[in-house]
Amino acid sequence: MYQPELLKGQRILVTGGGTGLGRAMTEKFLELGADAVICGRRGEVLAATAQELEDRFGRKVDTYTVDIRQAQAVDEMAEDIFANGGLTGLVNNAAGNFISRTEDLSSRGFDAVANIVMHGTFYVTHSVGKRWIAEVKAAGGWQPGMPMKSVMSIIVTWVLNGGPFVVPSAMSKSAIHGMTMSLATEWGRYGIRINAVGPGEIPTEGMSKRLNPGEQPGARSAKVNPQARAGEMAELQNLAAFLMSGGCNWLSGQSIMMDGAAHLGMGGNFYELRGWQDQDWQNARASIEAQNQKDRAQRG
Repeated sequence: MYQPELLKGQRILVTGGGTGLGRAMTEKFLELGADAVICGRRGEVLAATAQELEDRFGRKVDTYTVDIRQAQAVDEMAEDIFANGGLTGLVNNAAGNFISRTEDLSSRGFDAVANIVMHGTFYVTHSVGKRWIAEVKAAGGWQPGMPMKSVMSIIVTWVLNGGPFVVPSAMSKSAIHGMTMSLATEWGRYGIRINAVGPGEIPTEGMSKRLNPGEQPGARSAKVNPQARAGEMAELQNLAAFLMSGGCNWLSGQSIMMDGAAHLGMGGNFYELRGWQDQDWQNARASIEAQNQKDRAQRG
């Protein structure tokens, strides 16, 4: 649906770009002519992804092994990126989430989500944004009609209707929703546009194991979604490409919910888990911990 070189000349940073949604969006950007930078905590995964994508698309993919919960590490990454080509776009994709009864949450469990999603997203946006602003000021300012920089953040539909059993994520993603509206109005004068996307269920390994443990990916959406299905990765890829393209620079400060109208028809995604018993939650916790251990092993 897009011209082959729609994103030619762009260089886009995707946090959490080694796997899942982040990798898929990176693939689309490369397909459309952009160069990419991907970052995450698992260096070997990033390197393997970058090599595969470079071989496939013939475009440059730089990698940074970084924990976005660490503000100084994020700023050092941004400094290096801007010293070696800069950026035209940013996709805040890195996240963490798991289902839990809120009364069972520990402060450590809450912080595990909030530090990645809320703090990490702000650290990256702030580090990139302040460098864009410095560039604009050094060039004498931005005027309408000039190219714009674009930020896209992945949020959740729960920012509109709450998220029972995923309260740390609902709270943290709501903060990104607020950041999107706030910075769109503050930074528009510098030629920076900021939007967010709340995808419905698009099955990935990490998401399925932590949010739908023991279920077939997409099974829940097939039962309750108004379109009787889960989302497809290509749908998110196409929307992300549009937001990065500059095809509608008038669009800024918006949170776009892409879920087949599920949040309008069914409320919070995990409300039905109110019927789970203690054993169900114990089984879910065991499945989530197994996935966490797998991820830790890949981080080395």
